[in-house]
Amino acid sequence: QVQLVESGGGLVQAGGSLRLSCAASGRIFSSYVMGWFRQAPGKEREFVAAITQRGGATAYADSVKGRFTISRDNAKNTVYLQMNSLKPEDTAVYYCAATSRGISGRPNVYDYWGQGTQVTVSS
Repeated sequence: QVQLVESGGGLVQAGGSLRLSCAASGRIFSSYVMGWFRQAPGKEREFVAAITQRGGATAYADSVKGRFTISRDNAKNTVYLQMNSLKPEDTAVYYCAATSRGISGRPNVYDYWGQGTQVTVSS
């Protein structure tokens, strides 16, 4: 089992920045691919970014490329999502997730999920 706890969400003006954190406990964090997803009201959960076990490869949704950066610190069992140049359409609940399979943007590949943190971007 892996327990995931997100933090760092909040209210920010358009053009601003936030950094989300996801702290993991349980099984060996460094053995998991980590991903960030988001879900806006009335919409399906969508992929945001993912990072491989040692951070050697990353993947991003087209909508966030160049604005968001995923990173991880295996010594701290934590994955981060740095979000810059935020837009109102980035408003959503953001979830981190872990999978023992390969890097993927498909939610059903991920085995463990956090409870989510709200990000609200005002115009």
